[in-house]
Amino acid sequence: MSPAVFGHGHLRLYLLSLLEERPRHGYELIQALGDRFGGTYVPSAGTIYPRLSKLEAEGLVTKQNDGRKTVYEITDAGRAELAARRHELDGIESEVTDSVRRLADEVRASVDGAMRSLRAELAAAARETRSATPPPPPPPAPHAAGASSSNTRLDSRLRLSEAEQAIAHFRQQLRSDLRGHAARGELSRETVDVLRTGLGDLRAAVTATLRVGSADGAPGAAAEHDVLDDDTGAA
Repeated sequence: MSPAVFGHGHLRLYLLSLLEERPRHGYELIQALGDRFGGTYVPSAGTIYPRLSKLEAEGLVTKQNDGRKTVYEITDAGRAELAARRHELDGIESEVTDSVRRLADEVRASVDGAMRSLRAELAAAARETRSATPPPPPPPAPHAAGASSSNTRLDSRLRLSEAEQAIAHFRQQLRSDLRGHAARGELSRETVDVLRTGLGDLRAAVTATLRVGSADGAPGAAAEHDVLDDDTGAA
């Protein structure tokens, strides 16, 4: 569990300092805190709104409904408390800086672990692709060439359908993971770079198996190229 970002009573003082800059609604306060922490810490609504309600009950802030939003504004009493505790606010700024560094270290460690895991999964997928490639079938007998060519085309289309289903499933699962991390502000450039590198390695491994079949003159490989040519022509 990550250590607390703010000390006891410090978050409410920090909220007052943000409202001193200008009136804001709750989501703007959450965004402002996320910006101060460089995205490494984004407080939840369950953290912010109860403290705003308490500040309102103490007469330190007021709220007004602006359409569908509730805008909070600091009162004179809130400014007086902020002025009296200005020295504490300076200390809080130092704590925030330390917290940003600490959270960045935690995120970096988490990303490193995710990168290693993703590399391992992509490498395993590439190995499975190579090992699962069947040897090329023997050339058909002359009298059965027409029937064999038709069967090979059908087999290639079935394999293409299986491959497209596997790609679609992988894309759906990975997109869900990436969007979830992005929504929490946890998607880093390193993760995207690892993804690109891993996908490039996987594509190279798959392409290598296609080239092997083509170089051996395997009917299956030729049929697969015909499938792609047919699809391209129909586009």
